[in-house]
Amino acid sequence: MKKALVFLFTAMLFFILLSLAGCTDNNAVIDQNTEIVNNNWGYANKIKYAVTIADEQVPYNLYLNLRVTGDYKYSNIFVLIYQSGPDKKAAATRYEFKLANPDGEWLGQGSGNLYSYQVPFRLNYKFPSKGVYQFSIEQNMRDNPLHEVSDVGLRVEKAVP
Repeated sequence: MKKALVFLFTAMLFFILLSLAGCTDNNAVIDQNTEIVNNNWGYANKIKYAVTIADEQVPYNLYLNLRVTGDYKYSNIFVLIYQSGPDKKAAATRYEFKLANPDGEWLGQGSGNLYSYQVPFRLNYKFPSKGVYQFSIEQNMRDNPLHEVSDVGLRVEKAVP
């Protein structure tokens, strides 16, 4: 009886680990977040990531990852996203992301007092060439620092046709 229970437990553990191993995201090139110290995101605190693009023929989807607390006082956020490539040419684009409805209902996924967002800013984008691209994300609101921002990040994934 004891051997049967040990065997059953081992088999269950094996299947759980096997199913978790199958949950890897093969499309993601990068999906990282950076914690904002004391939830106060200042202009000088640019969030930086390096992304290696191996195939310029493949389209990619680019997302801003963001987490704010329930005490964040705005229904949107403006950010500047800087991109430079292997050729060292830099470009900056200003984006506005809607975080709440006019009635105050958060649009993100809630967990406790945190609301998470993964919002697209470029879909089916083809990088001009192979190589390492530098991304820098800067908050672009009037408040400096911007309070109640918990995490900021970047996701770059291969677009699925």
